[in-house]
Amino acid sequence: MAYYFAYGSNMNPARMQARGLMVEQALAGRLGGYRLCFDKRAHDHPGRAYANIRHQAGGVVEGVLYRLADEHELLKLDVYEGTPIFYSRERMPIDTQHGPIGAWLYIANPVWRSEGLAPSRAYLAHLLAGRPYLSEPYWVALAATPALDD
Repeated sequence: MAYYFAYGSNMNPARMQARGLMVEQALAGRLGGYRLCFDKRAHDHPGRAYANIRHQAGGVVEGVLYRLADEHELLKLDVYEGTPIFYSRERMPIDTQHGPIGAWLYIANPVWRSEGLAPSRAYLAHLLAGRPYLSEPYWVALAATPALDD
């Protein structure tokens, strides 16, 4: 089985479907020791950011843990994430209501990270669509993220 942990725009199940990804199950997931940030430079929209995660003691990133139909779905995700140029794909344990599950996730490559960026409102809306999988405090904090007009 292949698991993928989405903490960015792929938290929106409709986005996963539109991208032709075959998902068998979606669960709430949490990654400890990290924090969500918007420091991945958007190569297609200067000044805008995409989601990334960074180490932070005591931090938690919430998201959607997808059980994919098979390993080939990861290759489709690699294309959308621009792997290996923009993001690297790494495997980490994700906490779920069923215990920890090893899953793939994407982390922005250092050369593509910058401070002082913000996501667009449309991009942030994809993250907010993951609401059924997020705790209320996490969703509220996410909704308060400063965003740029589209």
